[in-house]
Amino acid sequence: MLGHRKAGGPTAALAAFGLLVAGAATQADAVPAAVPSAPASAAAAPYRVLFDNAHAETAGNADWIISTSQPDPLGQDPTPSAETDWTGALSSWGVALQQTGDYSLKTLPPGAGLAYGGSTATDLSNFDTLVLPEPNTLFTTAEKTAVMNFVKNGGGLFMISDHSGADRNNDGEDAVEILNDLMSDNSVDSTDPFGFSVDTSDVGSDHPAAIDDSTDPVLHGSFGTVAKSLIADGTTATLKPADNPAVKGLLYRTGHSGNTGAFFATSTFGSGRVAFWGDSSPVDDGTGQAGNTLYDGWHDSSATNAALALNATAWLSGATGDGGGGGGGTDPCTTAQLLRNNGFESGATSWNATDGVITDATGESPRTGSYYAWLDGNGTATTDTVSQSVTIPSGCSATLGFHLHIDTAETGTTPYDTLKVQVLDASSGTVLATLATYSNLDAAPGYTLRTFNLAGCAGRTVTVKFTGTEGSKLQTSFVIDDTAVDVS
Repeated sequence: MLGHRKAGGPTAALAAFGLLVAGAATQADAVPAAVPSAPASAAAAPYRVLFDNAHAETAGNADWIISTSQPDPLGQDPTPSAETDWTGALSSWGVALQQTGDYSLKTLPPGAGLAYGGSTATDLSNFDTLVLPEPNTLFTTAEKTAVMNFVKNGGGLFMISDHSGADRNNDGEDAVEILNDLMSDNSVDSTDPFGFSVDTSDVGSDHPAAIDDSTDPVLHGSFGTVAKSLIADGTTATLKPADNPAVKGLLYRTGHSGNTGAFFATSTFGSGRVAFWGDSSPVDDGTGQAGNTLYDGWHDSSATNAALALNATAWLSGATGDGGGGGGGTDPCTTAQLLRNNGFESGATSWNATDGVITDATGESPRTGSYYAWLDGNGTATTDTVSQSVTIPSGCSATLGFHLHIDTAETGTTPYDTLKVQVLDASSGTVLATLATYSNLDAAPGYTLRTFNLAGCAGRTVTVKFTGTEGSKLQTSFVIDDTAVDVS
């Protein structure tokens, strides 16, 4: 291969970290037990759901609240038996959850702000799920940080949009713009973190149909089976699985499938879960405060909107059992691959890398696709890095895998050029473990799969980092493709 970067294989240094090498072709190594794991955050019933009303959710004809008693709807009626016992266009949703006995519901009232890690009763750290029912004012920088960290650390986020131009308070912003701003301009991860964007569109009417997946807990949950939803002036989402492979469209606008026209979608971020719905009409129960023009989508017999809303709430909250609760919790270790853009096909998106490392240059060859990471290979004193942070859910098994190719112009038995594979604490940058050190001595034709056990990092946000260091003479190229952090 042409010079421009380099690569290598495991050394005896692994023993110092208590790592067990299973073989040269595929390694099964463990992060040392000395790496402290975060405590498991078992969600206890009742499952705690916060409905947002701090962002003009009742502006204009909107009435997206579960009760006029805020923050606690029980102040209006502690034992509601009908949707009209609580006042609001979302009262049917709230009452249905309350009647199971498995949920604790609160509302973030006007004038409050979304926060995470504080001491107030409505701080997100006190909840399992946050519902954003068509927000009509932009979230502040601090609020966006709070929401993203809440999800990243295991929270559920339910985003409900409306059609483009539905600016109910005439401040120049609608729900489409506000939700896209949350995902694309925050301090936690703005590189398409959930794997979708909300479309700037206005779909007048439709009955989006559910995909055929009998195993999906949102479509087939304890509140019923979902067949269709409805659009009464709404929008859809464009899915981008290359940015987050966990994204999944569940219901699609008529004539659409795959990555376009998704009316309802789910995804994950860190150890949290995300749901998106393209219209507020399906959760509108037709009753609310006087003076509002409402639409009863909740009871519409042509759709199964109530089951969709309630199953999704249960899934986001980690609830199981009859009525979506039952005092249990789902296994947080749903099988998933956590690295975004894991095959580098979107270039440097989602990765922190030395300029030019992620490339489609012809000097080396990708294992699949067109792009790959090429560290070193210059024949000069060079250090190249490529890294990405992920949150590994508590109590889960996790494995780092990547395909590595190494070629070199070096000769002899001295490891002049090296590649370190490390796991770092994402906040402090402290090295938690060096999983492997490869060198020019490990050069070989083709790619070799390398795997490492990351179970010791469960419950933590860590950075997976590759560092290639090359001497001043003769190139060694460390070429990486098709990475993965798999949890189960």
